[in-house]
Amino acid sequence: MAGAEVSEWRGSSRVAAAAKLVVGWVALLWALEAVDVATGHALDSYGIVSREPSELVDIVPSAFIHFGFGHVAANSLPLLVFGFLAALGGIRRFLAVSLLIVVVDGLGVWLISPSNTNTAGASGLIFGLFGYLVVRGFVDRKLLEVGVGLLIGAIWGSSILLGISPANTEVSWQGHLFGLIAGVAAAFVFRRRAGRPSPAGV
Repeated sequence: MAGAEVSEWRGSSRVAAAAKLVVGWVALLWALEAVDVATGHALDSYGIVSREPSELVDIVPSAFIHFGFGHVAANSLPLLVFGFLAALGGIRRFLAVSLLIVVVDGLGVWLISPSNTNTAGASGLIFGLFGYLVVRGFVDRKLLEVGVGLLIGAIWGSSILLGISPANTEVSWQGHLFGLIAGVAAAFVFRRRAGRPSPAGV
């Protein structure tokens, strides 16, 4: 009975921690955009300008900067949903996955985006978390996570495909594509290792 109570507490604690983290993350994005507006969009300079060596330092900051409140609003709901579901697998794992996505995505944007473009926003991370969640269950061989991934794919799959199409010139399809690739890769890089079987008693 006591073991069941401890397990239940840990589960509820993990849910609360995941919720607090992603809500705080999204709140930070809104606060940064408020600062950006108040300073005459001074933070927009932290976006990534392609193939400029000095812009490599902006790879991580660019994932937190947006071009207007409409941009933040469009990214808020999917980041809350995908971030929460990913963080349920463990906060440290989620942060490592997110960092990998942001870095790979930023490097991809820096390498192949059109010249003289400034790219910023959390959408690369969102596409990465989507790919991570869809693949994670199959990699970790967990039926519940497979179900979650299939459900997410069914709901958001068409939007994701549209977002990575080069024909969609209204968004950075390069950032979306590299984010998606990084998220799939993260599922393999940070897959859960199967534990060694316990010795049978006699």
